[in-house]
Amino acid sequence: MSLNHIRPWRNIYRRKSRQIMVGNVPVGGDAPITVQTMTNTLTTDVKATIAQIQAAADAGADIVRVSVPDVESSKALKEIVREVTVPIVADIHFHYKRGIEAAEAGAACLRINPGNIGDEKRVKEVIKAARDNNCSIRIGVNAGSLERHLLEKYGEPCPDAMVESGMDHIKILQDNDFHEFKISCKASDVFMAAAAYQQLAEATDAPIHLGITEAGGLTSGTIKSAIGMGNLLWMGIGDTIRVSLSADPVEEVKVGYEILKSLGLRHRGVNIISCPSCARQGFDVIKTVEALERRLEHIKTPMSLSIIGCVVNGPGEALMTDVGFTGGGNGSGMVYLAGKQSHKLGNEGMIDHIVEQVEARAEAIEAETRAAEQAAE
Repeated sequence: MSLNHIRPWRNIYRRKSRQIMVGNVPVGGDAPITVQTMTNTLTTDVKATIAQIQAAADAGADIVRVSVPDVESSKALKEIVREVTVPIVADIHFHYKRGIEAAEAGAACLRINPGNIGDEKRVKEVIKAARDNNCSIRIGVNAGSLERHLLEKYGEPCPDAMVESGMDHIKILQDNDFHEFKISCKASDVFMAAAAYQQLAEATDAPIHLGITEAGGLTSGTIKSAIGMGNLLWMGIGDTIRVSLSADPVEEVKVGYEILKSLGLRHRGVNIISCPSCARQGFDVIKTVEALERRLEHIKTPMSLSIIGCVVNGPGEALMTDVGFTGGGNGSGMVYLAGKQSHKLGNEGMIDHIVEQVEARAEAIEAETRAAEQAAE
């Protein structure tokens, strides 16, 4: 149950944006903030690309982007789209024909910069292909690839230049009576990206795709993304996100959800609350949490689990979680269910027992949800 109604300081008031569709997934408006990732396989390796998309979807990805750099990739995209269950965004740069081919191949969205795919005639052809194939467009502005005239005007990449680029691209689409678009304004510099997105949010009502581009490896990239996107999301800015990591796309999805879960914006799977451990711990907290994270990856039901090493904070945390275990010394601890003290449990075999309790609680929550939905019909 949400506590926001009695804790107003936890509310996030999202910026009002238009809603568009990316395939069958709504983006913007009052739709949930979607989580995206991008494949890093060769698109022409159809089998590997499909496998990576499915793994990302299993991890919770709502939308997956695939690079389409050449005609062979366009042909492969058609086969890929047929075999996957999530909408595919085709990443297009420079060659307008790839955009047309991707739309015709079944892409749900084209990621382009209208200003770098040729003259007005070519832009119109891409827009027509998108419109004819119910394909939306993402305008993707990046600090590292701004137009020459803007770099000359501003002297260097900066938020003003990025937003001007984005608004110029929006005008191109609107002048062609195309409105099914979202926009991003990415930079690897957290300050630049945050400032650009704040300006962009005031300048347009288009859905906003958040990202800190080229954020780095798993640890450093997670931190930069959490700081940059977390602050913007807290301000209510952002309708869809992609965490850009030099890592497996599945890790991008996991981090994306953790950012949203920490702000109460999306709930999926088990939220583990655990202590960093110290000399007071009654069991090996770190190894236990590592094992539970692996064992509970299959749970999609939103729920909470507290794993605390001792009784200093353990009972208090357990009162606020669906399932809890608090170390108590002498080789045993206390299990809490639905915020109430339930039974003692020896440390030996605790992981299996906790997994069983979480699975049972997830089934109960799902049953309660189905009953509530049926009652509302």
